Amino acid sequence: MRSARAETMQAQDALVDEIRRLKATKNAVILAHNYERPEIQDIADYLGDSLGLSRQAATTEADVIVFCGVHFMAETASIIAQDKTVLIPDLEAGCSLAESITHAQLVAWKAEHPGATVVSYVNTSAAIKAESDYCVTSSNAVDVVNAIPADEKILFLPDRFLGTYVEMKTGRKLEIWPGACHVHEKIGDMNLAAKQREYPDAEVLIHPECGCSTACMMNSAMSFDCKDARIHSTSGMLTRAQASEAQEFVVATETGILHRMRKENPGKTFHPASEASVCEYMKMTTLTKLRDALAHDQYEVRVDPAMAEAARRPIDRMLAIG
Repeated sequence: MRSARAETMQAQDALVDEIRRLKATKNAVILAHNYERPEIQDIADYLGDSLGLSRQAATTEADVIVFCGVHFMAETASIIAQDKTVLIPDLEAGCSLAESITHAQLVAWKAEHPGATVVSYVNTSAAIKAESDYCVTSSNAVDVVNAIPADEKILFLPDRFLGTYVEMKTGRKLEIWPGACHVHEKIGDMNLAAKQREYPDAEVLIHPECGCSTACMMNSAMSFDCKDARIHSTSGMLTRAQASEAQEFVVATETGILHRMRKENPGKTFHPASEASVCEYMKMTTLTKLRDALAHDQYEVRVDPAMAEAARRPIDRMLAIG
């Protein structure tokens, strides 16, 4: 008699085969973020961070883009690839950071600072992007801000921790919106201190959206020792994990990235800074929902052409800089 695990694996394999068949039939490409479930990462044609996924959406020759991520990412793909059909497996996959600023709030903020340059994290809605001058990701925010003339006032939104990180790296004084990711915000120095005691030889990798990243850069009084800590975007963490001579790492970001790190570095060990650092929105996509999206062309995310034209400008500027 077969075990329940064997039956589950057989059912999963059948879903994977069906997804691949549907993908070929519809000339579709599957894009997935590093924080998605392991089985979603494994079936993706391209796995990456927000910048890498944006680049793939801009260059794909597929007719259909199935975006395994959160809603603003599918919107970004629609903005970049207006001639493509963009599907998201679950319409409820939102983002607490993107929702931390509304269009009306940004318009009012801009009115308080006439003539200011608006730099928006890619983790924002299409409406916010349409009001922006530049988009950034955590991997290129410093480069983008450095490319803006020094005499221009910058409104940076919506993540306050990334904004402070960029401010400290560039030496520029920014006006920073007080938003945050509910997952990264909760990763504090107490988490890292406990992990350092547990794994004293581990190198610590910290995402700049974490509050502890700012404290670490300022060498503030903290519970953990910063000397072995490095601050990187998700793509930067992956690169560092491969390049470092360290054999053990504590990773301060959403736990989904650990699956890819372990696959790419089989001889190394990775520990989450906090086991609770799980984005429930990123985990909403399942193989069944992905199959249904392809089978029934659901759920389409399409940005209005006029808004897409306005939102495309800051994205193109971001992609041109790096």
